[in-house]
Amino acid sequence: MTIFCSHCHRPLQAEMSCLPRRGKRAPSASKPFRSTKGASKARRDQINAELQALRSLLPISAREKERLSYLHTMALVCLRLRGAQLFPPDWAPPLGPDLGIELLSLLPGFLLVLAANGKLIYISENVAQVLGLSMVELLAQGDTVYDILDGRAHEEVQKKLLLAQEEPGMEVTFVSKMHTSKAFRLQHGGDRAMAVRGRFTALRWPASPSTTAFLALCTPVTRLPAGGDADSQDHLFQSTHMLDMTFIDVTESVTYHLGYRREELVGESWYSLLHPEDADLAATQHRAVGESFGAGAAAETAVLRLQRRDRTWAWLGVLAQRDRRDHSITCTSRCLR
Repeated sequence: MTIFCSHCHRPLQAEMSCLPRRGKRAPSASKPFRSTKGASKARRDQINAELQALRSLLPISAREKERLSYLHTMALVCLRLRGAQLFPPDWAPPLGPDLGIELLSLLPGFLLVLAANGKLIYISENVAQVLGLSMVELLAQGDTVYDILDGRAHEEVQKKLLLAQEEPGMEVTFVSKMHTSKAFRLQHGGDRAMAVRGRFTALRWPASPSTTAFLALCTPVTRLPAGGDADSQDHLFQSTHMLDMTFIDVTESVTYHLGYRREELVGESWYSLLHPEDADLAATQHRAVGESFGAGAAAETAVLRLQRRDRTWAWLGVLAQRDRRDHSITCTSRCLR
């Protein structure tokens, strides 16, 4: 019986040289030869050199460049590339850097530009005056707007950006805490609540997803003070509600803040005063307080808009707390500037 070679299909008696030698297995497509240590080091050195070259091109101070990790370098490069697609160099306004910084300092907040997927495109340099973090330090958090926001606001912000994207030119507003420096948190007791107001706008024509961005102004809102802050009482009013948020009672100071008399609100639903865009957030707060029965008095805070009697909107920081004894909900509302 003749045995044939599986490699060349010739009789083994006739040819044995086709078999691979012992100890020298032929490489396969799935298992290529490993590279040598020298080749790996050469590739790493080449990558490091390219990253250093990119870092040197970034328009930031030498001190900031020295503190950049490779990951942060790539984040900054990606931010600049996204910005260059929307803001070509020849589109720069004829303003010197000193005048540009001076104009930014006059704003009540900082400028923010986002892509449709929430990727950061531009953050104005005066962000450090508001959050205590430079633009470079803020990017260390990540390269999307969700990386610099309080995690509890992500879903709400996604809804607002989607709504603004579906109707270009329509202005949307949301309030969320943004990450701040350690020094800011130690001084003020936490991150900073920011009101973000903006819209999707075509920056270049023809309009397309790649030439449209969300332009927004981010301004700080006043924080809720500590409980013993007597000076803040003029900015407060309290209301008591049934579990469905129908007004049972409200302090007379509501007239100063919202324009309604106490008698006009008793028996009305709190939801009838809410801004439509804040209804979901308010319902989430209401649900969290309402489902807390048996677990002690629960308190939830949210920043919402309520309609004044003159049909304008008031920004309020609302602390809702459930009273287990009489099955009611008490809201302490602070007017935010």
